[in-house]
Amino acid sequence: MALKISSRTEIAPFYVMEVMRAAAARETAGSEVLHLEVGQPSTAAPEKARERAIDAIQNEILGYTSALGMDSLRERLSLHYQDWYGVNIGAERIAITMGASGAFTLAFLACFEAGDRVAVPSPGYPCYRNTLRAFGVEVVDVPVGYDTRFQPSPQILETIGPIDGIVVASPSNPTGTMLLPGELKELTYWCKEQGVRLISDEIYHGITYGTSAPTAAAEWNEAVVVNSFSKYFSMTGWRLGWLVLPSNLVSPVERLAQNAFIAAASVSQHAALGAFESQSELEANIERYTVNRAILLEGLPTAGISQLAPADGAFYIWAQVDHLCDDSQDLAQEWLEDLGIAVTPGIDFDPDQGHRFIRFSFSGSTHEIKETVRKLTAWAADHSARRRR
Repeated sequence: MALKISSRTEIAPFYVMEVMRAAAARETAGSEVLHLEVGQPSTAAPEKARERAIDAIQNEILGYTSALGMDSLRERLSLHYQDWYGVNIGAERIAITMGASGAFTLAFLACFEAGDRVAVPSPGYPCYRNTLRAFGVEVVDVPVGYDTRFQPSPQILETIGPIDGIVVASPSNPTGTMLLPGELKELTYWCKEQGVRLISDEIYHGITYGTSAPTAAAEWNEAVVVNSFSKYFSMTGWRLGWLVLPSNLVSPVERLAQNAFIAAASVSQHAALGAFESQSELEANIERYTVNRAILLEGLPTAGISQLAPADGAFYIWAQVDHLCDDSQDLAQEWLEDLGIAVTPGIDFDPDQGHRFIRFSFSGSTHEIKETVRKLTAWAADHSARRRR
């Protein structure tokens, strides 16, 4: 007799992992791959972070920390909010987590009951909807597009019926678009008035091109902010994130963390303190992203791909490709097999319209980005010639 498997597991896979697996198989077979599928920095953790980690390994016990994290790191993050945003966030409102993924798990469990309705922009990061559904929460997809710069607005939210919460991301994965200061203020005010819990994903803060990203923590003490050391601080594998919480959620999150995770990795917390001493190194990464972004924004239209979301921040370009294919998964597979270019088909981020889009990540080397444009331009010319025959 087959034993029961929980219905919570009946969530969609993260398709980009399949792309990464196929790309790795191609490389193992000896073929070159240009990696534009990976949503992570291509650089190591900052030197000072590595030094702090080595020092901690050699000189610290590295046992469990408090479930909310090391006091020294929470205090440093409090200073970070003052330095970056000019907002006073007490260290007692900050919880250190096992990556942003752990932060979302804790936030969703603390904020929502099974059966609650939570709005999620579409396209958007798939793990929002998948995790919420695994917790028995009803996910309300909010279609966003070019007309709203791929961000939700109060006007759109008025059309979807009563909701208990909304998850927003600014800058967004996969679109790279941001809620500008006035837009965030308007959305926050609407959530206050409607009694809707706002969860703001800010893990790409620091990676912007022009206007800096505002934080929801400056607009409303009841907003829940998720951030991470993965993107700007280039520490994905260290699995370290944080939450800025309303005061009345600190104890609930602490209890959940104690039972679910005990604590985030102590060596990673020590390393994170060093990351704050690495400003010039981190800004050099942003300079490279800026160059790569410009190459793609100029080069993709030469390959016939000109419908692009505004790339305000992060390291992604969300491109409409339905004039080139019926299904972007097929196109992504063709590019990988024929050109050695790995990209992410949009179905990961938008179950309804994602087949019309592809996400390009420009977090890799400038050489990879230039080669991608060169190969796609040649492919586009050949593709056009074949269609005319």
